[in-house]
Amino acid sequence: MSVTCHWIDEHWCFHKVLLDICRVPYPFGGSEMYQCLTKVLKMYGLEDRVLSCTHDNSETAVHACHVLKDDLDGLKAGPFCYIPCAARSLNMIIDDGLRTTKPLISRVRELVLEMNSSVEMLDDFVQLNSAYQEGSSWKFPLETSTRWSGNYQMLDLVRKAGKSVDGVMRKYEEVLGNRMTLGSTEKNAISVVHGFLEPFHKTTNDICTNKFLTVGLVLFFMDHISETISMCRESRHSPEWFKTVAEDMAKKARSYSTQVCNLFTYMTAILDPRIKTELIPGSLSSGGYLEEARAHFVRNYSTTHFGPSMAGGYGLQSQEIEDGGHANVSFAEEIVRKRRRASMSNVTDELTQYLTEAPAPIPTDVLEWWKVNSTRYPRLSVMARDFLAVQPTSVAPEEVFCGKGEEVDKQRFCMPHDSTQTVLCVRSWIQKGIKFKYRSTEIDYERLMEMAVAAAAASNNVSSSDKKEN
Repeated sequence: MSVTCHWIDEHWCFHKVLLDICRVPYPFGGSEMYQCLTKVLKMYGLEDRVLSCTHDNSETAVHACHVLKDDLDGLKAGPFCYIPCAARSLNMIIDDGLRTTKPLISRVRELVLEMNSSVEMLDDFVQLNSAYQEGSSWKFPLETSTRWSGNYQMLDLVRKAGKSVDGVMRKYEEVLGNRMTLGSTEKNAISVVHGFLEPFHKTTNDICTNKFLTVGLVLFFMDHISETISMCRESRHSPEWFKTVAEDMAKKARSYSTQVCNLFTYMTAILDPRIKTELIPGSLSSGGYLEEARAHFVRNYSTTHFGPSMAGGYGLQSQEIEDGGHANVSFAEEIVRKRRRASMSNVTDELTQYLTEAPAPIPTDVLEWWKVNSTRYPRLSVMARDFLAVQPTSVAPEEVFCGKGEEVDKQRFCMPHDSTQTVLCVRSWIQKGIKFKYRSTEIDYERLMEMAVAAAAASNNVSSSDKKEN
């Protein structure tokens, strides 16, 4: 189990560092995972400084986060929330959408693998593609990964270069066999699925290439995904078989929405200047969270971060009630209360003013926006710095959706088990500028990685030889 920490510093620079890779004893459940997680937090002195945890959607992780929340609530360490990984959730939704065409995609992938390995076959495809004018934007070799990006590439190929694909299949039928041939019904199914999933491809592409992915932006995308699924289910043009598929997709989309619909994600979303209250999902905007968010802001960011002179909020109200609302207090106390009221009003006005202004354009650099506007919103910017560090995904989205994920997995599997923790943690720390030396020599991570992979490969070769001899 890997534990990664994310935060935004006072200069509005985003930081990410791998804290540890823990061995969770097998068999394990949520309690064992919780113990490993708290051990890491205590080792770094973070046990009472955690704002959120983004988990991998597994039941054990959810249970571990639930116990951690109970602990933090008991310590009154501040607000804490755990949310599912949006990338994994979206990937499961997409998998449902691909369910009926997976066998067809596998057949197309076989053809593409043959094309990628044959210059002659690839040249024929290019010539046919040009003759049929089916587009010339194909990048060779074509991606054949079993991740979403590779699956969509197969759909895209058949949908946009169907005649070229048929031509190659016919010419090389003796080599390929007729098992790869696609009938009209199969092509129609691919066309339906491709057309429906095209917005999903655009969404995942934006998510993977976004410089600083926020919870607010992901909720905006996921809301659009839910709308797309609903339109498919309600459209009279959608085949009945695909409406059934869309229903399964909708269930997973609703599950994600239910898990992230709370005050915590609402506050995180509205602090994205591109989202604010205008672009948050209806499930969040209808939850009546604005006043709760305002109360949280006044309670936690008018006092804690700005010292006693900024004190106000609920303590003031309770004191006035104790005094019965009478003016039988000293003149000095009246002055103090007046200043406290003014301070609380100013704090509230910061949030009101921020939300009154129109959202920033989607391409806006969120961190740069807050860096420039922090003088206008001195208190609100502190809250934004906390909440915008909350991660919508538990892993880099490209590892879930793209072929890069397969490469990362291979690299991890090749790594010797005993050195996984050391190698990956050292890499993360070196990338953050931390330098390590061993006997006065600075550690070269890339060289270390090459040696680890080579050692693993050698070990596998020896094991294979031993098996053959036996």
